[in-house]
Amino acid sequence: MVRTTAAGVACAGALAAVTAVPAQAQEPAQAHEPQRSAHWELKDTGSPAVRFRGLAAVDRDTAWLAGSAGTVLRTTDGGASWRNVSPPGAGELQFRDVEAFDARRAVVLAIGEGEASRVYRTEDGGATWTEAFRNTDPRAFYDCMAFFDRRHGLAMSDPVDGRFRILSTADGGRSWTVLPQDGMPDALAGEAGFAASGQCLVTAGSKDVWLATGGGARARVLHSADRGRTWTAADTPIPAGDPARGVFALAFRDRAHGLAVGGDYRPDQSSPSAAARTRDGGTTWRPAAAPVSAYRSGVAWLPHSRTAALAVGPTGTDLTTDGGRTWRTVDSGSYDTVDCTPDFGCWAAGEKGRAARLER
Repeated sequence: MVRTTAAGVACAGALAAVTAVPAQAQEPAQAHEPQRSAHWELKDTGSPAVRFRGLAAVDRDTAWLAGSAGTVLRTTDGGASWRNVSPPGAGELQFRDVEAFDARRAVVLAIGEGEASRVYRTEDGGATWTEAFRNTDPRAFYDCMAFFDRRHGLAMSDPVDGRFRILSTADGGRSWTVLPQDGMPDALAGEAGFAASGQCLVTAGSKDVWLATGGGARARVLHSADRGRTWTAADTPIPAGDPARGVFALAFRDRAHGLAVGGDYRPDQSSPSAAARTRDGGTTWRPAAAPVSAYRSGVAWLPHSRTAALAVGPTGTDLTTDGGRTWRTVDSGSYDTVDCTPDFGCWAAGEKGRAARLER
C-alpha cells in the first residue's frame, strides 16, 4: 500500500549494485531485481525550513510530502516542481504521515496531544481539504496511519488506559471510529510509538497490520490479522529500555517477510543491533548479523525484489541485498523516511526540505 540533512549537502556516493555484495551473503537473485548502481537525486522542494517525515510515493512521477508547520507538498512531474497544497489554517500542526491513493486523493495525519492529533482528506489534489477526525481525548497521541486498500485504514495512538488505541476507517478516511481495546495486549511501562517516519504502523495484504514500539523495557512489534481487532505482541532484539530507543519503522513485502529498524534517535548515542527481520509474520524476530550502521527511522523494500531494501536516517542510507541479514551504508545524505512503488519510483524525504528520488 502506498504510504512515508543539511540542505546544501549533496548525496554522497552511490547506492551500490546488488551484484557488489559477497556471494555468500546473497540469496538467489530475482529476475527483476536492480542490477545496476543507483543514487539519490535531490529534488528542490523550495521549503528549506520544513522537515518532511511523511511521504507517500504514488509512482515515479507523483509523490506527496507532509511535514512541520502544517506543510503538504505534491509533485506530479518527478520532483521537477512541487505544489504547496497545505490545508488552510494548519500552520501550527505537525504532519508526520501521509497516505496517497493517487495524484488527487490523499489523507494526512497531524500528531500531538489532544486536539493536535487530526486527520485531513483531499479528493482534488489538495485544492480543498476536509477535516475527517480531531482527537478530543487529552490522553491520546496519534503517531502513524496505514491503509489496506482505498477504503480501509487504521491510525494508532500511544497507550490510553494501558493499551495502544486504534482508529479505523472503512470509507477511505472520510470518517473514523475508535476500535474496542479488549483485543489489544497491555502496553509495557513507558511503551509508545515513534512518529518519526509514518512507518510505525504498516500493512500487507487485506487484513494484516503491524505496530512498532519503543520506550519500554523491550522493543516490540504488535501484529493483527483482522484489521486491528485483535493483536499479539512479539519482542524484537532491537535495544529499548529508554524513551529514545526502540523500533522506529517497519516494512513487510508480504504477510511473512518483514524488516524492523530503529535504535536511539539521540545523535550523541550509538545504535547497536538496530535492525531485525522476520520470516513468520512477526511472530519471531532475528537480529541482523551486520545491522544498520546507526539510528534509522525509515525502511522500504525495493520494488520487485525479495532480498533488497533501503533504510534511511539522519546520518545516511543503508542497503541490504540479503533480506535484512546484513546492511551496509551506501549514502551519507540525511533522510527520515523512504517509500517505493512498483515502477521503481523510490523516494526519500527529511529535514531542511530534503526530498530525493532514486535514479538508476
